[in-house]
Amino acid sequence: MPVSEDVPLTTFALELQHALSAIGPVLLLTSDNIKQRLGSAALDSLHEYRLSSWLGQQEDIHRIVLYQADCTLTPWTQRCIRQADCILIVGLGEQEPTVGELERMLESTAVRAQKQLVLLHREEGPGPARTVEWLNMRSWCSGHLHLRCPRRVFSRRSLPKLMELYERVFQRPPDRHSDFSRLARVLTGNAIALVLGGGGARGCAQVGILRALAEYGIPVDMVGGTSIGAFMGALYSEERNYSQMRIRAKQWAEDMTSVVKTILDLTYPITSMFSGAGFNSSICSIFRDRQIEDLWLPYFAVTTDITASAMRVHTDGSLWRYVRASMSLSGYMPPLCDPKDGHLLMDGGYINNLPADVARSMGAKVVIAIDVGSRDETDLTNYGDALSGWWLLWKRWNPLATRVKVLNMAEIQTRLAYVCCVRQLEMVKRSDYCECLRPPIDSYRTLDFGKFDEICEVGYQHGRTVFDIWRRSGVLEKMLQDRQGTHKRKACAVRGQGVWQGRAHSCLDGLAERPSRAALW
Repeated sequence: MPVSEDVPLTTFALELQHALSAIGPVLLLTSDNIKQRLGSAALDSLHEYRLSSWLGQQEDIHRIVLYQADCTLTPWTQRCIRQADCILIVGLGEQEPTVGELERMLESTAVRAQKQLVLLHREEGPGPARTVEWLNMRSWCSGHLHLRCPRRVFSRRSLPKLMELYERVFQRPPDRHSDFSRLARVLTGNAIALVLGGGGARGCAQVGILRALAEYGIPVDMVGGTSIGAFMGALYSEERNYSQMRIRAKQWAEDMTSVVKTILDLTYPITSMFSGAGFNSSICSIFRDRQIEDLWLPYFAVTTDITASAMRVHTDGSLWRYVRASMSLSGYMPPLCDPKDGHLLMDGGYINNLPADVARSMGAKVVIAIDVGSRDETDLTNYGDALSGWWLLWKRWNPLATRVKVLNMAEIQTRLAYVCCVRQLEMVKRSDYCECLRPPIDSYRTLDFGKFDEICEVGYQHGRTVFDIWRRSGVLEKMLQDRQGTHKRKACAVRGQGVWQGRAHSCLDGLAERPSRAALW
């Protein structure tokens, strides 16, 4: 359902049809299309049974049926809404947030189909903004997606020229990395999620793994994380570009090594050693006033709500605040007060350090999880019943002293976080939907942010090794296969003017006449 007449719904529907064709047989239906196939009177109430029967056959034959309704509330538009399992409300991200006329009709009627807001953006245009305003106007929407569209989507060609263009487009396989392919995977339950775990400076390895992920052509449709993983995941969701992400991640890591800023943030340790103001500033300087809703990729961060003793999953609101909350180690940083309800939020690692199960519950078919948590060590120094910090300091500064191995406060905190959710972590690793990676980063400490480049390279090399094995063993191919085999087909309604005329009609003929083997639901 286009929000306004400016929405290029014709090209949107064609792009989505092309992307869906990589998953299974797809059919795009419009009122003009129906009349060409079944006769000019096909939409009359007199032929209701015939039309319903024919549509049922098409839904059995095709993996997906796209219903493109008329621009007004015609009988065909009402038919599309009745048939749909999911209604896509399509708007232009660069325009002022508004609600379309047919949307108001939807709001006032008991339409039970799922409704998703889709905002289109130009390749050269600005990034998403003011998404919250769009969503606040649509309490009936269950979610939203941002699509960066190729230039041809906004083409002002005549209809015949447009059909000629898309006949050539349909001759090429769809780009699995395009945003329309991401929408296609999300709509069909084939989304691939990336989940990044907590582990302090060891999380810098995630940047290197993301570089390898891009080189091996593995698409990512949603991102989630805990602690340092929430930070890295937010950067990736905002940039979708390894080079820019690395620059910003390294900038922040270098900021974390500043002794002066660390000392200036010390406070009287009633709640924590540091006030959190310096840390807040470093996170805020990276994300500024960005909202989670404005990220290119669907994103979530996990925190531990110590007010309600529960896990919190944040999919909306101030990005820097929830990233900071997810990174708040007890004893180092004070809990962050949630501006929504005042609850105290701490590091998500205390309750779920690798939230692959959360991504699964949000609709991901496959979850690629990167574990950088601390590992148990058995060769720690037995220092007796008491421990003097001065003694430790002497041991570390004196080159002639015998070396001792004692955990510092940050390492104890991350170890505790890992222990608290180790059972959940083992369940995730044994699951059939999760592909878990753990780079060899055990030798690095929680606060080794000064070794960013080194840790990043370790992650990159490990990622290349693992993804090469995946490619040769067929894991990557399996990730991109359609998950559905025997379930009912999904129908998505798209409202707009009928577009299939003349030569364009031939694009559908081959799809409509496919044999029943194409019924993948």
